[in-house]
Amino acid sequence: MPRWLWWAPFALLTLAGAIYVFRLGLIAATITETDVINRYAQDYVEGAGAGAAFEDCHARPAEDEPGIWIVVVCVGSEGRQSYHVNRFGGLEYRDRPAPNRTAPQT
Repeated sequence: MPRWLWWAPFALLTLAGAIYVFRLGLIAATITETDVINRYAQDYVEGAGAGAAFEDCHARPAEDEPGIWIVVVCVGSEGRQSYHVNRFGGLEYRDRPAPNRTAPQT
């Protein structure tokens, strides 16, 4: 059996890994904050129902959370919904909606 045939699986695995890492780099280089905000605002509008709007959502940088890039916060009549997003635009976790409070609870 030729020696190059022994190394072919290793070469194919290395090539597949290189393509995967290139793809992740391309995503990280081209995704913008606006893309992320629009994507999760759309998710909020579809899930919240009538009365929900894109204007209910804003974003802030995630300073204290490792692995989280942006936190998209949507506040509407249904309550508050937070989307914690990683650098590749993927949802890491979502906070449960909290009810809106008009007065302090004592």
